[in-house]
Amino acid sequence: MTQMETVREFLAQKRFAFVGVSRQSKDFSRALFREFQARQYDPIPVHPEAAEIEGVRCVARLKEIEPPVEAALLMTSPSISNVLVRECAEAGIKNIWFYRSCGQGAVSAEALENCQAHGIAAVPGECPFMFFQAAGWFHRLHGAIRKITGTYPR
Repeated sequence: MTQMETVREFLAQKRFAFVGVSRQSKDFSRALFREFQARQYDPIPVHPEAAEIEGVRCVARLKEIEPPVEAALLMTSPSISNVLVRECAEAGIKNIWFYRSCGQGAVSAEALENCQAHGIAAVPGECPFMFFQAAGWFHRLHGAIRKITGTYPR
């Protein structure tokens, strides 16, 4: 499967775990969470210390999501991504998106190896905004630059 096919497969999942969404309303992760909601997605916030995010009840662990989901977006530190991949595998999750806009983002080589070992499809470090129809100008520009430089997923 190509990386672009993996992106499309993830975005076809209208209900997914959103791990690492901030309790701070002005944080970028909250803007992305709200954007998914506005686009008729049902992101389930996973946060061990929050009761709710944007009016949606949080769960502390991936295994607590009922009914279970098949996909998870990780907006976390790469230092915990491998642990989260194991938790995803235990919860039956088959698609993981490792968020990244600049820098390393949530992805790590060990986490990607663990995905492969568990048969989990992975988007290894992209920003979902680049793939939304009618995204804001900045996100379209980001995608265009990535296309020009040959780093946009194929």
